Amino acid sequence: MKFILAKKEKMTRVFGEDGRARAGTILITDPITVTQVKTKDGKDGYAAIQVGMGVRKEKNISKPVLGHTKGKGYAAIREFRTNNSATIGDTIDASVFAIGDVVQVSGLTKGKGFTGVVKRHGFHGGPRSHGQKHTERSPGSIGGSGGRAGGRVAKGMRMAGRMGADRVTVTNLKVLAVDAKAGEIIVSGAVPGARGTLLEVISA
Repeated sequence: MKFILAKKEKMTRVFGEDGRARAGTILITDPITVTQVKTKDGKDGYAAIQVGMGVRKEKNISKPVLGHTKGKGYAAIREFRTNNSATIGDTIDASVFAIGDVVQVSGLTKGKGFTGVVKRHGFHGGPRSHGQKHTERSPGSIGGSGGRAGGRVAKGMRMAGRMGADRVTVTNLKVLAVDAKAGEIIVSGAVPGARGTLLEVISA
């Protein structure tokens, strides 16, 4: 399994050999360093590789994490479930991927803040007829006075609230271009998050 950590840069288009333009997203990658290797036979009981990326000031890192990484201040640490063989200190860069690879990309979506039911759940809102006042985007009755709810708000009721900042995985994306020197990977389509969002790229 191939994997790497990357930051979302921007969207672009890539022309294929057939002359067709395809939408793609540029991902910026720095070499990631293996910080821990877990095995099924070890105390963890499962196989995985833990990696660190970027640099962070030592004063902003907790002492347990500093001790775990032997005093190196990584900006981000992630773990990938894989049986790949690796040793602590190995580096992985964009060159592990090739054009045509099928990958999945995971990350946090853009945070939208507190939103109403029309934006958050796609409610239609109230009628715009005469006599209606301030109900164009209201949720309407939530049926909390009786029936199945029994005088309370039923669990899972779709209402206004915080929207976005959810972990989303987009699958079946193709690698359109790789520039190992510049640390760039272009994948087809759109990926979660805003510019600068940390993403996990894994070969399918």
